[in-house]
Amino acid sequence: MTERREVVLDLPEAIQLALRMHREHHFEAARELYQQLLQVAPEHPDLQHFYGVFLCQTGAADEGIALIRRAIAQVPDFVDFHVNLGNVLLEARRIDEAEAAYREALAIDPACARAWNNLGAIHDAREQAAEAEQAYLKAIELDHRLTNAHNNLGLIRWQRGDIEGAIACCAAAIGVDPEDPDGHRFLGILYATHGLPDKAAEAFRRWLELDPDNPAARHHYAAVCADVKPERASDAYVSYTFDRFAASFEEKLRTDLQYRAPDLLRDALAERLPAPAQQFEILDAGCGTGLCGPLLAPWCRRLVGIDLSAGMLEQARTKACYDELHQAELTAWLQSAGSRFHLIVSADTLCYFGPLETVLGAARSALTPGGTLAFTVERMVQASAGEGSRLSANGRYQHDPDYVARAIDAAGFTDVAIEPAELRLEGGHPVAGLVVIAARPGGE
Repeated sequence: MTERREVVLDLPEAIQLALRMHREHHFEAARELYQQLLQVAPEHPDLQHFYGVFLCQTGAADEGIALIRRAIAQVPDFVDFHVNLGNVLLEARRIDEAEAAYREALAIDPACARAWNNLGAIHDAREQAAEAEQAYLKAIELDHRLTNAHNNLGLIRWQRGDIEGAIACCAAAIGVDPEDPDGHRFLGILYATHGLPDKAAEAFRRWLELDPDNPAARHHYAAVCADVKPERASDAYVSYTFDRFAASFEEKLRTDLQYRAPDLLRDALAERLPAPAQQFEILDAGCGTGLCGPLLAPWCRRLVGIDLSAGMLEQARTKACYDELHQAELTAWLQSAGSRFHLIVSADTLCYFGPLETVLGAARSALTPGGTLAFTVERMVQASAGEGSRLSANGRYQHDPDYVARAIDAAGFTDVAIEPAELRLEGGHPVAGLVVIAARPGGE
């Protein structure tokens, strides 16, 4: 019989294990270990700092920020604590406090390139492009190997229309670290935006070589290179993409990208539906962080949300307006739901589907007779003959308005309205979209 040996870790080793679980997105295991360690060493500054960052990334920003501040109170001259405090404050859109944290880091160490880089992000958030550019250049002057600063500078130049300058910044980042996948990812997007699909394919191919298990790399490479495009974004791609940005997703959409899809749907529904009286059972299909939830609440008798991203669902749960939240693939879940919903709303979820017939048919089956479907998609400009959908380099599908109308008709919907709209900004430019409302026929 093999003897079982217990492995005993000292406190620093245990903290590193919790941090590794955290970085690998094993959130529940990391949370449990962090909490156990805090019971043993509640005033350990590294533990307070790392767990504070964890809390900020998993939806408890106020508690996490307070914990990081406790760590700083014990070790006030440790620059990394101030920089990371600024990072989580910036993610929480507490811009003035984030700037104060970065400036405190620079007071301790004026040559802290990361603080200059992140101060550039503060200026960027305030739409102070010239100041942001100078901060990024200062960071590069202090540490030319800081690839994030090169890429951030490239993003600034991209947003002002200097594609060649942005590509040069990406090339500089790749020159510093040819094995960094992010540089090749950004370079591929820039080439695709600039109408250079062959160069985009090469950049995405290199990204995929460096990170072969990354579903985003596979998806973007397929967007510009595959002879036969995938019919929709894979479950792995959607989960990976949105889990990474769950904590900051909502504020970035609202503030940086001027995201309007939920409001556009609410306004369109207000013209179609009866006066709100909490009378409907509603599905928020692809609910994300729950941006639609509060807007739908006046009509809700019961509100159900579904999404592939566990991180997004954790954020949606904090809205306290959903009666049920499910982590599942949308089409299969709709097909098994039964005809139970009076209204299905889907804000910018079907842009991860190419052909729409199957998911629209599933939505129809999940509606009660006379029920309403409302959704947004990105609008394809200058469709080729017979082209209904197109996978673009940003990883989302665009749809031709005439194709959307045919797909809705094929799924058996009536009373259809399709209106053009601007959904958000991307690279500083409006994203063309469609707001669509249709009904399942009554009396079925």
